[in-house]
Amino acid sequence: MAGKHSKTPPPDDNDDNSELPDTPEHVRENRSYWDKRAPDWVASGERNWAALEPIWGIWGIPESQLHLLPADMSTLKAIELGCGTGYVSAWMARRGAEVVGIDNSLEQLKTAKRLTKKHALQLTLIHGNAEAVPYPDESFDFAISEYGAAIWCDPELWIPEVHRLLRPRGTLTFLGNHPLTAICTPPSGASCDERLHAPYFGMHKQDWRNVEIDPGGIEFNLTISDWLRLFRRTGLELMDYHELQAPADISELRFAVSGAWAQRWPSEQVWVLRKSA
Repeated sequence: MAGKHSKTPPPDDNDDNSELPDTPEHVRENRSYWDKRAPDWVASGERNWAALEPIWGIWGIPESQLHLLPADMSTLKAIELGCGTGYVSAWMARRGAEVVGIDNSLEQLKTAKRLTKKHALQLTLIHGNAEAVPYPDESFDFAISEYGAAIWCDPELWIPEVHRLLRPRGTLTFLGNHPLTAICTPPSGASCDERLHAPYFGMHKQDWRNVEIDPGGIEFNLTISDWLRLFRRTGLELMDYHELQAPADISELRFAVSGAWAQRWPSEQVWVLRKSA
């Protein structure tokens, strides 16, 4: 599939994509939000870089349960979409992959670059928007997002972009909020409760900039049927789907979701997809 970047050469890891006049509002807002929040994520980034086994999502579910990464990635070129501090990219590099990470926040990437040097790994890190990645068509075998593009980019844009970037039979795996968390979050921005506060049908953009509690950022999600239609329309085949449950021994609040809530209802979802041949 020809794409708008098909003739653009890959950048090196010092490239800084300056904001263009036509940059979408959500990209501008989320860049500012995550640049300000970057110091809050340094400690967790350092822990995840040092982890012996990958753990996923807000509940820290081990890779041995989810199997989101191929055990051997030595023949694969991989991209992390919304890499943040870069720990998922590091996990893939340790499994042998040639890895590119792209993130909207330059401040997050500063942490990622520091930890790349500290752990003596080779990663290509790009400052930019995962809805428009400056790599040619069919550059990657594997793409992944954990709370990066998965929730902060418009799926109508980033899903077709991943399809463009993947080689035939390439894999996309992404983890983000379950649609239930969007409709069970009160208008104040308080933690999820047992009421439905927003319509399910027609969901797309969730703007949290003006809520009373923990304001900031513009997220995206779709109904499950809309996700499936988008995948089919784009040319991505569903391989697996996980609705994640909090472990029974976790009760505290994590990112506006309590362990008790997430033991009864899914707070996170994982999609595993493959590009058609």
